[in-house]
Amino acid sequence: MKISFTFRNFEASDHLRKYAEDRFAKLSRYFPRGTDLELEAGFELEKFRHRAEVVLTGDSLHLAAGEESGDMYSAVDLVLDKLESQVRRVRGRETDKRRRESGTVRWEALNFAASAGEEGDRRKPVIVDSNSYEPKPMMVEEAAMQLETLKYEFLVFFNAEAERINVIYRRKNGDFGLVDPGM
Repeated sequence: MKISFTFRNFEASDHLRKYAEDRFAKLSRYFPRGTDLELEAGFELEKFRHRAEVVLTGDSLHLAAGEESGDMYSAVDLVLDKLESQVRRVRGRETDKRRRESGTVRWEALNFAASAGEEGDRRKPVIVDSNSYEPKPMMVEEAAMQLETLKYEFLVFFNAEAERINVIYRRKNGDFGLVDPGM
């Protein structure tokens, strides 16, 4: 990876240059060996604002990120985190595209299908994510309008008429269903 630096409004220390070079070199681990990558890093100092801007270019790749901070070292770290996130997203898309094109099936799906035939070895459901949500008080018609505009499958709300938690959901035919636990 070729790394070039531009410094505006200050003289760069060798330590800052070495630090940035070491940090940005870690991006090459996301790409196959021999990939031609160029990274242009610009550092600017305006009064107390330290700004780092980075552009990463390669074969059909153009990513840019910028960050501002109280000191240049933290600006380098912040811009690296941003750029690393972009690189991971791009690489993930490429991997997904290759998987779709090759028609490979995920191993977990095969393993589940194989174990589904065995009666004694049933997989127990696991909670993988949880969210806390405070339902808002509203009328049923208002909840239906909100569900229509949000394009969600369901909406949990506090029914202002019945004074209890309800769930309104979208049915396959496009209508809505209401779950009221106190009916």
